Amino acid sequence: MKNPDSRVTIHMAASLDRFIARKDGRVDCEAFLKTIDCYVMGSRTYETALRFEAQGLGWSYGGKPTFVLTSRELPRTRGTIEFHSGDLAQFVNECLRLGIADEVRYSILPILIGDGVPFFEKLDRDVALHLAEVKAYRSGMVGLRYEVRGHRGESGRQA
Repeated sequence: MKNPDSRVTIHMAASLDRFIARKDGRVDCEAFLKTIDCYVMGSRTYETALRFEAQGLGWSYGGKPTFVLTSRELPRTRGTIEFHSGDLAQFVNECLRLGIADEVRYSILPILIGDGVPFFEKLDRDVALHLAEVKAYRSGMVGLRYEVRGHRGESGRQA
């Protein structure tokens, strides 16, 4: 059972046309919040983070637990990294289907890339959200924070 004081947040950064990466998996920008307790990512995002680190840009995720969903053998560069076999989009969709996500944060980057990897796959049901916060940044990025309706905090019931 989940700790009642913890919050499960799904956070993504995507182009205005909703792609989290180009078709070849390249990611041009990462936008993560310091309030995140752990990270769950696909293997290509992990490989991008390793490249950034190798270029002297540091490890973007600090000492927080990082779960990489992959079926490939990848280097484990620190003790906070765990590998799990699976698909990131399916994992996120399952969190929404099971009602274990408290909020969805969406950072819209000021770019159109035309085609690429979408964040959400098809869901088998609607997931009602409530817009809780909007922030505009000088860079042109817009941050949206949605609370999942019918979840803890709303009459104490699960979706």
